Amino acid sequence: MSVHQSDEKKHADSSSDNQPHVVEGVNVGGEDAQIGVKRVEAAARVFKGRSKWLLYLGLALVSYIYSLDGTTTWTYLSWAQSAFGEHSRIATVSVAQGVIVAIGKPVVAKLSDTTSRTIAYVCVLIFYVIGYAVIASANGTSQIAGGIVVYAMGYTGLQVLTSIIIADITTLKWRGLVQSLTSAPFIVNAFVSAFISEGILGPDFKGWRWGYGMFAILVPVTLSPLILTLGWAERKAYKLGYITDNEESFVAKWKRIAIDMDAIGLILLAAGVALLLLPLTLAEGAKGRWNNPSMIAMIVLGPFFLIVFGFYEWKFAPRPLAPGRFLTNKAIVGACVIGFFDFASFYLTFTYLYSFIYITQPGWSTRELTYFANTQTVALTVFAIMAGVIMRFTHRYKWLLVAGLVIRLAGVGMMIHSRGARGTTAELVWTQILQGLGGGIAAITTTVGSQASVPHKDVAIVTAIVLLITEIGGVVGTAIAGSIWSNTMPKRLAVHLPFLNQTARDQLFGSIAAAGTFPPDSPIRIGTIEAYDDVMRTMLIAACVIAVVPIGVALTMPNWYLGDKQNAVDDKDIDGAHTGDLKAV
Repeated sequence: MSVHQSDEKKHADSSSDNQPHVVEGVNVGGEDAQIGVKRVEAAARVFKGRSKWLLYLGLALVSYIYSLDGTTTWTYLSWAQSAFGEHSRIATVSVAQGVIVAIGKPVVAKLSDTTSRTIAYVCVLIFYVIGYAVIASANGTSQIAGGIVVYAMGYTGLQVLTSIIIADITTLKWRGLVQSLTSAPFIVNAFVSAFISEGILGPDFKGWRWGYGMFAILVPVTLSPLILTLGWAERKAYKLGYITDNEESFVAKWKRIAIDMDAIGLILLAAGVALLLLPLTLAEGAKGRWNNPSMIAMIVLGPFFLIVFGFYEWKFAPRPLAPGRFLTNKAIVGACVIGFFDFASFYLTFTYLYSFIYITQPGWSTRELTYFANTQTVALTVFAIMAGVIMRFTHRYKWLLVAGLVIRLAGVGMMIHSRGARGTTAELVWTQILQGLGGGIAAITTTVGSQASVPHKDVAIVTAIVLLITEIGGVVGTAIAGSIWSNTMPKRLAVHLPFLNQTARDQLFGSIAAAGTFPPDSPIRIGTIEAYDDVMRTMLIAACVIAVVPIGVALTMPNWYLGDKQNAVDDKDIDGAHTGDLKAV
């Protein structure tokens, strides 16, 4: 054992927050690992020199296109919905998208574990291309929603797979930094995307179709190098004897995949999450609202399916999606709770932020609006990288996490005073920087902490579960924002614009383009600004209350030592070999 390994063991053993290296009730050997995990561990033995740099290049390209997508396409949704007079339905579409983004993560993670990372990336690519093609050719909001649902499966798969691959190929002390560096393209695209969005939308804001459609071409081009590199590594590992070929019939193979993926559990989970969350926004537009029989049925069936899911996982699932041992793991539970409430708070403030700034800051151009909307994203990226550097040298993450959550709360609170027309440009920007600073630190520390707490065979599904719960929090926050907007905005418009008839107020409510046509000093624009200001204040107060919860939970998190291992609970390196066995490989 090297001096450094001895130092690492000393730190791990002496930390009062650490758990033993051998987790009770968990087989940390490789025999029960699924085939996707065995393949990636075998591939890790193949990557050397040039091939490893090709892998990093592939990850860089994937990270860039994911970033460019995330910083441009969301700005088109307001104009796409407004084109059909349905701007107020943004929250409904976003909730539908959020449901798929949430439930898609464990599906893709399980697929990558039961087949291979390469096959999972190919499936993600197919969903991406089909989804954006549908949106680009849409003739109504229902087609836009359908395309977004399909695309969301690809988008969420790309996110979770990249996180899984980073966990596959990095040790704990480097993971936070490498993971955060995959978000570095957001720094560039925050500025580049402003020019792209402005150029794509054009002066009449009608170019949104091409804004979506171009990604049906760009995504296959940028994903191909990573897919080919992973496929090559798996093939070479097979030739070298690191991977054995299972002699299975076609039927037996797919039966094994279905069992290993926990297909029944995934269906029950997806049904429960979707039925529970969709009524939160659909009820506002339904006849009779919450008394609508369809809404009542979904509210009843959602929890029912989730209860059945829990019972099935506990008693019957051969390969449980969420094993019971996860519930006793403080790092996993803490990361889930923190992610849920943090995202709920974030989306309460962010869902209508672009529309809010467009109305309350009439002097801003489309480019300036995009710059502002991306300010928090840039801050998230920069400070996540800084947090990764700090974790690299301190080998700890807990108190960094607590500090980040406190700063994030301060940023949300500052928005109450500095929102919209009430704040200067500098104040508005600082609210986003503070939230990004805290959020960037919180995101990377919770990811590393949860991944450190399980053996490699559980990393993919734990990553997916934490992201799933986090995304559900985002869906809840979006749904609450949509409910507040739909219930409050018409009333505030009536208060501040009593001289307009109901038809005119409905037009202002349904389209930000209609509201934006009035001059800044006109009574209609002033009244609209006041109405938007009132509604945003309600959202921000709710967001502040919710943002307090993660701070308390973070104080209970374990403080793992981040050393030279793949995880903090067994003695394995990134290629699946025990420390003493590595030289024999």
